[in-house]
Amino acid sequence: MSAADTHATPHGRAGLAALSLAALGVVYGDIGTSPIYALREALHTEHGVAPSPENVLGLLSLIFWALIIVISIKYLIFVMRADNCGEGGMIALTALVTPTSDRMRRRHRLLVLVGLFGASLLYGDGMITPAISVLSAVEGLEVVTPVFSPYVVPITIVILIGLFLVQSRGTARIGSVFGPVMLLWFLTLGVLGAVQLVQHPGVLAAVNPAHGVRFFADNGWHAFLVLGSVFLVVTGGEALYADMGHFGLQPIRFSWFGFVLPALLLNYFGQGALVLGDPSAAEHPFFRLAPNWALIPLVALTTMATVIASQAVISGAFSLTRQAVQLGYLPRVDIEHTSATQVGQIYIPGLNWLLMLACIGLVLGFGSSSNLAAAYGVAVTTDMVFTTILFAVVARSRWQWSLPAVVALAAAFLVVDLGFWGSSLLKIPSGGWFPLVIATFVFTIMTTWNTGRGILAERLRERAVPFEQFLLSLESAPPIRVEGTAIYLARSPATVPHALLHNLKHNKVLHERVVLLALLTDAKAHVPDAERVRVESLASDIYRVVAHHGFTEDPEVPAVIEQLRLQGLEIDLAHSTFFLGRETLHATDRPGMALWRERLFALLSRNARRATKFFRLPPDRVCELGTEIEL
Repeated sequence: MSAADTHATPHGRAGLAALSLAALGVVYGDIGTSPIYALREALHTEHGVAPSPENVLGLLSLIFWALIIVISIKYLIFVMRADNCGEGGMIALTALVTPTSDRMRRRHRLLVLVGLFGASLLYGDGMITPAISVLSAVEGLEVVTPVFSPYVVPITIVILIGLFLVQSRGTARIGSVFGPVMLLWFLTLGVLGAVQLVQHPGVLAAVNPAHGVRFFADNGWHAFLVLGSVFLVVTGGEALYADMGHFGLQPIRFSWFGFVLPALLLNYFGQGALVLGDPSAAEHPFFRLAPNWALIPLVALTTMATVIASQAVISGAFSLTRQAVQLGYLPRVDIEHTSATQVGQIYIPGLNWLLMLACIGLVLGFGSSSNLAAAYGVAVTTDMVFTTILFAVVARSRWQWSLPAVVALAAAFLVVDLGFWGSSLLKIPSGGWFPLVIATFVFTIMTTWNTGRGILAERLRERAVPFEQFLLSLESAPPIRVEGTAIYLARSPATVPHALLHNLKHNKVLHERVVLLALLTDAKAHVPDAERVRVESLASDIYRVVAHHGFTEDPEVPAVIEQLRLQGLEIDLAHSTFFLGRETLHATDRPGMALWRERLFALLSRNARRATKFFRLPPDRVCELGTEIEL
């Protein structure tokens, strides 16, 4: 059984139902709001195809098989098997293909870079999704009456500002309504589609893939262009994998096959049936499904659904950032916990305001959801291609699947992924460049920070003193011992912390008890309590402590101190001092990185969150000792 399954199994049927309802509100918000604009974009007069019966059936056939192949088979049956201690997502998948040894890590460097760029792409998606989702919902007011047209953009901006303002409160207070609202949303999708489907049941013929093949034969190159709009029906599929750790595999699968997929198919086929009966409905097929009296309530419900979908993407960006920080790909940032019981509910102020400004800028810059749709999809399609590649590596290297089976499965998925990807790349001139620019910027920061950390560690190793030599020097020339406990935070458990050497050199004293504490992040999501802390006595009252934590866990020193107490090493924080090393970095022409990257690394280092706050150290018990380092 996968670790992801364990979330659901202990709760029985009632627990599975509750988790499935919660998954509706978090996991399926993005893909659940795609019917608002997906078919409309495929039939849009500017870049879509004419709403003829043949084209409608062809598009519905492509939509049906995209949902089946990409979501039902690729993600829910195969990719979600690749869990990292129950956690999913691009960072978790990248950690699975990252070897522990330095030699193997160099050989797999390209795969790690692929994973990092895939993770970087999700930031662009996190900016576009709230903008296009909320904007497309508010545009429903134009269907009610053209009077609302001048107010669509201002109303959208007000809603987005309100959405980002409440992030600091966390999702715990409002999360309880997410599931019921999305339950109502999917019921509404199904009912609206079923009404039209009953009137034109012939549209169900689109299940036959021959209609999709005929669509390409009839429309040629233009059909390939429209494939980028068809892809909009599966945007949000990566959220199924990324949010696996919150709910487990079973609730996500149960929700999809039992409720979400039928509702989506009913709505898409209902929209197709409506267009077959009235081709003019292609301009807004989703809102035209509703009778006139229900338009305003539908717009209100649609807006709520898109806000929930946006919330899930924003929360995902917060989680992704924390994972990247823990694994050493981003500098330390301010991370606030918004729930006393759910460790995954976090808030990152700086990222929140950055996302808000980006969303507002996108709404103002593009002006309509149709224009934004041109920018949407490039990041997600690229991410899905990378996911297939990394999954194939995991299946072969970790699960020992046969090479022919892995190649055949990956090739089948890549045929679909690359088709969508190639079509989305054609959107680059009309807006698809935006997520690529964002991803390149984030990728540059990630690789610069990670490489810079390696160079800094090498420079510190050049000055390092081995433990054996250090202990011998203490025996030959014992320093004065003073009262209290000194806790030195070490970058590596293999060498003596520079802060300790500086303290001995300048103050000529050593505390009566010394603890050398190294906090290490493992390439897995969670570390069992039994494996978390290891204590080793090096000499008289000198201890080396190595504390491990997963990349979804916070490296909080007070929690480590409590673990030490349980192991018999009592530390009184009121009579302890934490010594930290603080490096001042200077860019040089020494071998390592380009000069501009070294300067960027130094800038990031200066603006990183202080270690005192990040590791939850008592601020009045911290002493920092600085040193100059030439990169």
